[in-house]
Amino acid sequence: MTAQNSATARPAIAVDATPAVDAALPTVRRGPGSGVLLAALGVLAFSLTFPSTVWGLESFGPWSLVALRSVLAALIAGCALLAGRVPVPARRHWAGLAVVAGGVVVGFPLLTSLALQTSTSSHAAVVVGLLPLTTALLSALRTGSRPPRAFWAAALAGAAVVIGFTVQQSGGSLSGGDLYLFGALLVCAAGYTEGGRLAGVMPGWQVIGWALVLCLPLAVAGAAVALPYEPVHLTVHGVVGLVWVAVGSTFLGLYVWYRGMAEIGVPRASQLQLAQPLLTLVWSVLALGEEVSPAAPVAAVAVLVCIAVTQRAGSRGARRPGAGEPVRS
Repeated sequence: MTAQNSATARPAIAVDATPAVDAALPTVRRGPGSGVLLAALGVLAFSLTFPSTVWGLESFGPWSLVALRSVLAALIAGCALLAGRVPVPARRHWAGLAVVAGGVVVGFPLLTSLALQTSTSSHAAVVVGLLPLTTALLSALRTGSRPPRAFWAAALAGAAVVIGFTVQQSGGSLSGGDLYLFGALLVCAAGYTEGGRLAGVMPGWQVIGWALVLCLPLAVAGAAVALPYEPVHLTVHGVVGLVWVAVGSTFLGLYVWYRGMAEIGVPRASQLQLAQPLLTLVWSVLALGEEVSPAAPVAAVAVLVCIAVTQRAGSRGARRPGAGEPVRS
């Protein structure tokens, strides 16, 4: 949320810089080529998150929805970990897991749910389209990686397209929920960066699984506090939205996403998310009946070109680590 990219040069994967990893958590071995596909499947799952959240808010308040989605996802993850008899990660991995939990399990869902009370799904999608660049920047700061200049040029171009599209959609001004969305960008990018790093030393589903289990006590307490104070009106849309954000977005989506990041690296994987806002716009029209600007097809083509350039530049910039050299992103 592990197979290898089909490119000749293997992208680097971030792991701890210590000489050896835990015996119970062996370094993930990469086979030929499905990292891009796995990351793309994660993007597809995430693209449904905002419309599903809007559906979920028909039945639950924002705090209740986030708490319940975390509880359901944590129970699924806990059962999977127990069934697989997965050993508890070493103490040195728990700080990173806490960042993943705070970013992608609690922070991003809560902040975007609060934003979607006043913003449309399509507007939120284009604002959060800045997530790839934010993730790449945090990853570079965290790991010291230096993608080639062509990578950054294409990433900045993609971000410019997203910003321009956002301003055009909002009529030249930002909505009241944008502060929540910008906060969501930062915490989610931090969670993606740490999750991509940890996915180099343990399977991606275990990364998100342990992060969810870590949040379970907080999620149960949050549900117990929020449900009596926020009205609950069960509808089909509300229940379907809750189930999807819990199972599809929070568990399955993050599982394939982290596996993909472990294969192709955090910066390259993050650029695939440039397609996520356009996919979300499609679901917003089909599921929510929202109107989309005629500029959307133009933005879609520009974003896809940027994705192609970043993937090509990332492949050229990757190098094979030398003998005895720690593998980094």
